[in-house]
Amino acid sequence: MGVRRFEDLIAWQLAYKLQNEVFAFTSTGPANRDFKYCDQIRDSSRSSTRNTAEGFGRFAPREFNRFLQIAAGSLHETKNHLQDGFDRGYLDGPLYERLRRLTLRAIKANSRLRRYLRTATVPPER
Repeated sequence: MGVRRFEDLIAWQLAYKLQNEVFAFTSTGPANRDFKYCDQIRDSSRSSTRNTAEGFGRFAPREFNRFLQIAAGSLHETKNHLQDGFDRGYLDGPLYERLRRLTLRAIKANSRLRRYLRTATVPPER
């Protein structure tokens, strides 16, 4: 069974789960009062899913790979915002650790998909 929609991609699914969890934790508690922080972490978490979907829709492995690189950068940015939020007391230890691990899983899935696309676009040697 192949991938027919961007929603079928594990990389997108993990990034989407992270996005939803970021929105949930920034909707309540002390993070909710820091509007700039909320805007930044929400935007970086959304960017990963948006770029994965857009790259998938380009139907060209090299272009898709380029959009996945941008998505990976956004995931790393989200990871940085999580660290910042933890340092400011916006997240407790268990929530921070859970979201950090989810971010790392999304980064790894993104990396594996990029690796696959690189091998899929290399012409066979003659």
